[in-house]
Amino acid sequence: MGYSAALAVLGSFCMTTIVWLRLLAILSNVLFGIYGLSAHLYPVFFLHSILLPVNLFKLAQLRFLADPDLPATRMIRKLYRRAAQQPEE
Repeated sequence: MGYSAALAVLGSFCMTTIVWLRLLAILSNVLFGIYGLSAHLYPVFFLHSILLPVNLFKLAQLRFLADPDLPATRMIRKLYRRAAQQPEE
């Protein structure tokens, strides 16, 4: 289990798109969580039980921001454009 989790982490470092990076990071979080519990390595389990929802949230955030038809996405993009146009003081 530990080797599989390590390979998932290695794979995530080789990804060229953020979506696949997050998907492999989620897989490694699950595998390392199982490994941590089964080997009684509770700090490993604790770390990956915290990282799993972070990666899930970041992946959902990417999907949300990629949908141009959502009103919230249009509003966020408009705010970014406004912020980029303002001169710095």
